[in-house]
Amino acid sequence: MDLRCVLCVAAGALFAVFLLGASWIAFPSASFFLLQYSPATQRAPPRFAYLISGSAGDAGRLRRCLLALYHPRNHYILHLDAEAPDSDRTGLAAFVAAHPVVAAVGNVRVVEKANLVTYRGITMVTTTLHATAIFLRGPGADWDWFINLSASDYSLVTQDDLMDVFSRLPRDLNFIEHTGDLGWKAPARVMPVVVDRGLYMKTKQDLLWMNETEKRELPTAFTLFTGSAWMVLSRPFVEYLIWGWDNLPRTVLLYYANFVSSPEGYFQTVVCSANEFRNTTVNHDMHYISWDNPPGQHPQLLNASHWDKMVGNKAPFARKFGQDDMVLDRIDADLLLRPPGMVTPGGWCRGDVSRSSDGPCCSVGSPTRLLPGPGAARLQRLVTSLMLEKNFRSKQCKIEHNY
Repeated sequence: MDLRCVLCVAAGALFAVFLLGASWIAFPSASFFLLQYSPATQRAPPRFAYLISGSAGDAGRLRRCLLALYHPRNHYILHLDAEAPDSDRTGLAAFVAAHPVVAAVGNVRVVEKANLVTYRGITMVTTTLHATAIFLRGPGADWDWFINLSASDYSLVTQDDLMDVFSRLPRDLNFIEHTGDLGWKAPARVMPVVVDRGLYMKTKQDLLWMNETEKRELPTAFTLFTGSAWMVLSRPFVEYLIWGWDNLPRTVLLYYANFVSSPEGYFQTVVCSANEFRNTTVNHDMHYISWDNPPGQHPQLLNASHWDKMVGNKAPFARKFGQDDMVLDRIDADLLLRPPGMVTPGGWCRGDVSRSSDGPCCSVGSPTRLLPGPGAARLQRLVTSLMLEKNFRSKQCKIEHNY
């Protein structure tokens, strides 16, 4: 064989190896996802760490949400903010302590010293970060994804369904809706400074706007991203938020401290500004939300008229639910198979189904045994669609040129 041919082949091979290595560097960690992902590949069931938040009048809905989401492998923090009376927190803690399964497993904590949370300011972000910091230490530190929900949210799939689908996913993926606006990066663009009264007062009021001349110039080091305040975050990214080894999370937090709707921007901006995590994002918040008209302003309260779209959306969670128990009753009966007042059944349950007084989940059997149902098939179709090349890489930390 001609030596020149051999050299050409060798050079081509080296160049191919160089390109492959460069692609791994450009797309770290989750970059292997499209090659590794297969709906048929399954690992051990993951664990989820849930923060479920509420305010005055939400104690009952918080209990119901917990029962719908409960699984002995998961960990839960329940937070009724300072606007709720102390008696509600005491009652919630008593409910957790008295529940035979929940108390025996010991994986639910109720925040006793509550914060006052306002959605439009920074307090929702700081409360979320506080919960993640608690989850990272102590006996509840063995989890894979963090999920934040409110008492207005509800699950559309069982935890067995969720674990079954997520057991096939790389555990560094972050499901977070996000879009960047390059216009926010320009130094000339400024945003009015606001004060979140939840930081200083005991009642929720409108945000206090400071003088129009007092404005904060936006940073030039990173683009600001916006999206949904509800997300599924990987443990590696949560560790980065809390420990922030390159100081970016704290820097971004300072900029968002007095911005309107910080919960819809802080986490998105950090994940898309950090080289280590920007390629781990899936641009979806795992929720079904029906927006009002004009769209994107306020979520509609879900009722029976939303049923077909809600289930057809294939998302594992939905919001916003009000006091209409009829639609929640239908979710329990048709999707979760959850008896009234009981936890959602799963493969972990060990009990005599015929004894209705105890229910099928009166004690814990094998926590890793899963019995996924139709909800897993729905969710698998959504995840498979999100993992297509056209929906995955092309929608990661996308910047829109809005000037």
